[in-house]
Amino acid sequence: MALRLWASSAANALKISCSGATRAAPAYSISRYFSTVLDGLKYSSSHEWVKNDGSVATIGITDHAQGHLGEVVFVELPEAGAKVSQGGAFGNVESVKATSDINSPISGEVVEVNDKLSETPGLINSSPYEDGWMIKVKPSSPSELDALLDPAKYTKHCEEEDAH
Repeated sequence: MALRLWASSAANALKISCSGATRAAPAYSISRYFSTVLDGLKYSSSHEWVKNDGSVATIGITDHAQGHLGEVVFVELPEAGAKVSQGGAFGNVESVKATSDINSPISGEVVEVNDKLSETPGLINSSPYEDGWMIKVKPSSPSELDALLDPAKYTKHCEEEDAH
């Protein structure tokens, strides 16, 4: 009974229907680890996401990454105008568990930094794909986006990584 109540509460919180009604698929998938992976984004194997909006790409860490880090207590990010390179560290995240580098999934120039994170680093935990974004970059090599993982491949990557 308690498990059924918990499952119902979890389904309500995640806006999942428990009835047999047929509905359109959600805009995200939930792996067995309950990490949210959004459609329309590209992902790196080091757990950063990219939302490409033409001339500017927004970058942050994934729900999977923040879940493994635990409560984020400090974020160090570059200043606008800094150059970032694909695979290179551009900052770090300090959590109650560890400090981790944040790698850029693409190369380019930082055009905006999420200043809210210096005051409220927990936004990375509560809203990794919205309020918890980290930097916006003007890509210097847009073709680098093609080498990143789509949502299905990233989900599979996370499941395989967590199985080991």
